[in-house]
Amino acid sequence: MNKNPDWWRGAVIYQVYPRSFFDSNGDGIGDLPGITAKLDYIAGLNVDAIWLSPFFTSPMKDFGYDVADYRDVDPIFGTLADFDELVSKAHDRGLKIMIDQVLSHSSDQHAWFKESRADRTNDKADWYVWADPKPDGTPPNNWLSVFGGSAWAWDSRRKQYYLHNFLTSQPDLNFHNEQVQNQALSDVKFWLDRGVDGFRLDAVNFCFHDPKLRDNPASNAIAEGSIGVRKENPYAYQFHKYDKTQPENLAFLQRLRALLNEYPGTTTVGEIGDDNSLQTMADYTRDGDKLHMAYSFDLLTEEHGSEFFHRTVSTIEDKLTDGWPCWAIGNHDVTRVATRWQAKSDQQLKAYMAMLLTLRGSVCLYQGEELGLTEAELQYEDLVDPYGINFWPEYKGRDGCRTPMVWDHQETNGGFSDAQPWLPVYDEHYSAAVDVQDGQDNSMLAAYRAFLGWRKDQDVLLKGDIEFLDSPKDTLVYTRSLDGERLLIALNLSDNASDIALPTEGTSVSGTPDFVGGQWQGSNLNLEPWGVEIARL
Repeated sequence: MNKNPDWWRGAVIYQVYPRSFFDSNGDGIGDLPGITAKLDYIAGLNVDAIWLSPFFTSPMKDFGYDVADYRDVDPIFGTLADFDELVSKAHDRGLKIMIDQVLSHSSDQHAWFKESRADRTNDKADWYVWADPKPDGTPPNNWLSVFGGSAWAWDSRRKQYYLHNFLTSQPDLNFHNEQVQNQALSDVKFWLDRGVDGFRLDAVNFCFHDPKLRDNPASNAIAEGSIGVRKENPYAYQFHKYDKTQPENLAFLQRLRALLNEYPGTTTVGEIGDDNSLQTMADYTRDGDKLHMAYSFDLLTEEHGSEFFHRTVSTIEDKLTDGWPCWAIGNHDVTRVATRWQAKSDQQLKAYMAMLLTLRGSVCLYQGEELGLTEAELQYEDLVDPYGINFWPEYKGRDGCRTPMVWDHQETNGGFSDAQPWLPVYDEHYSAAVDVQDGQDNSMLAAYRAFLGWRKDQDVLLKGDIEFLDSPKDTLVYTRSLDGERLLIALNLSDNASDIALPTEGTSVSGTPDFVGGQWQGSNLNLEPWGVEIARL
């Protein structure tokens, strides 16, 4: 294994959604042994680490993000022994393992919540966020759930409301209680002791709430990086000043970082969805004593294009100072990028890939992106995501990006499972199956393998500074610099050829993947539609 404790700087982290990766036991649901069986495929992508979406014991109301036991594997995914084997065999292949830690809330089936809701005097009575109703019986304040409606649910046992920022079956833990903090850190330590290399921290800015339970003010504008930006969701109509991103969170993150410092070579990447996500990213990653990395929702929106990318990356760079970003253009919660950014060709997707993999920072790459998968169009009766079921048909939920991986275009269910999968395999995905692309030199899969393999040896891309240059409309031009080496990255993000006048002539870097390459005439660079050039200055 790589002994570099800062391996995460510039790393590419491959996100596996276990339910949909590979089913090893024929029950229609992907599992941990299925991931182990496909480790050679993942290692062959030339990524550095695997992020596993939740596999903990859970009633699966939110498909594992509602945890009923933080220290065990849900039987549908396997056993702790299966997890240990996955970690060991991943390490044998030089791959790190990061797991999805859900700190801010649990399942209502967790033993803690069952005890907490029993009465107001038990040992866990203050482990969750409880509040009395207003005199008229309504909830304590106007806070809203990300999934729609009030963030408060009535409990007849305690005759109080409890807070749930997500589903009613996902009660929020009370991090103002130090016992809760200690328990969360103890659970993190449990997995560190089992050999995990890091954590993706779900909704990490949701851990603390305003203890005065003040109303959120109304918002007339949807800010960058917010959650719930969809107009059909009333969550976007508030400025979320009091229900998350509280100052107390910083002190807890310092405690978390101190624990990870006891395990050299481990890391954290925080998911931050906030009305001011860029500033929150900076606050959570600066000074080297909180999160190692943070990623926001800023490149997970429908907005795209050179102007947007330039503005977003520049703003993050300005705010982060000594912090470290982690970029993603897809994950298990958003429409697949090929559909979201209306890609009409593989070359267009390759240009987006080149951008993602040449920005300053680390990268999270969602399973199936390397195949160029589009969003699956599902029928209402196929939906299982409560978010989509609640807002159908204006919003179809997250199932379309969670359908099973396609391994073999000739096999039943794309080679994912011999049984009926938990979500249907999308017909259009068969032609993009791994076995189809394996033999094609110009396929998306081949491009990802080649670009990731080349990138591994480019320290300037892994660690260097970034600086944007002026360039024509629909193009993106920037440099990466480290120890006297300077690379130019030029991207044409349009259907038209573009001529770019640069301050100095560049020399195309040898060894880059086949789809990279522009034509130089002195210091003028010509790029074909969706062309990519990487040159040494």
